[in-house]
Amino acid sequence: MSTATPPPVAETAAGAAAEAVASAAVDAKKKGKSAAGNAARAVTSPWASVFAIIMALAWTTPTVGLFVTSFRNQEDINTSGWWSAWRTAFTVDNYVQAFNGGAGNSNPMSPFFVNSLVIAIPCVLLPLLLASLAAYAFAWIDFPFRNALFVGVFALQIVPLQIALLPLAQFFQTMGVNGSFWALWLSHSAFALPLAVYLLHNFMKEIPSSLLEAARVDGAGHVRIFFQVLLPLITPALASFGIFQFLWVWNDLLVALTMLGGSPERAPLTMALNTLSGKWGQAWYLTSAGAFISIAVPVAVFLSLQRYFVRGLLAGGTKG
Repeated sequence: MSTATPPPVAETAAGAAAEAVASAAVDAKKKGKSAAGNAARAVTSPWASVFAIIMALAWTTPTVGLFVTSFRNQEDINTSGWWSAWRTAFTVDNYVQAFNGGAGNSNPMSPFFVNSLVIAIPCVLLPLLLASLAAYAFAWIDFPFRNALFVGVFALQIVPLQIALLPLAQFFQTMGVNGSFWALWLSHSAFALPLAVYLLHNFMKEIPSSLLEAARVDGAGHVRIFFQVLLPLITPALASFGIFQFLWVWNDLLVALTMLGGSPERAPLTMALNTLSGKWGQAWYLTSAGAFISIAVPVAVFLSLQRYFVRGLLAGGTKG
């Protein structure tokens, strides 16, 4: 029988800790020499920062010039550049004339602004409602061919929007809704559903099943679980997709032209700007003001929901 004294536990633990620290240092050194480490150093280098600043200035400068032009008189626009605008007077009458008409503008933008709101709001709410219900079913309800159907819905994302426009327009023509708001509501909702279902499904799957099981123990059914348990948790994901969908619908021109057929009574702002830019001719003070009127609402929506947007992209269901 051996009488050797075993090493102290503290010394053994200290040696293991030292080995772990050394191993971590070696791994960090290897990672620093890897492709990922090289890419990280390249992105955070001073030259990358300079390049990012140059690109930001290249993108921002035309927008700033257009914004300054929207507050200048037509005479000042014709005689001097926007960079010398500090020498001339500024006015907000350009926005009033572009939005309400009058003073040489017989084509106000206010009716088209209302049309854009009427189009965009249902086109956001409808796919969010349908996609959240479908995502809940795919995530938490067991039914035949569930996985196959989910793969089919996901595969619809690869279908180009332009391919489906003409068949949809012909279908709406036979139904008698072509040229109406219903054609736009149904079109935008159909195009948005595959991506919305996929994103919300992945978000819901991160929610622990114990929450749903506890709700079932309390006697909650699917409707109560969805509205009282899951819906508050997926609010960031709903807001994130809602922002994307609102920006897409608000800035859309192709679907509106196809489904409305150039109808001025229901035309959104994009169709109006496309038409009014020709009618206004060289009236840059109206064109620039109209452009910023069209982007005011998307900017306000993004800024007001920005915190939900970031949380929806980065957080899981239990962190929402």
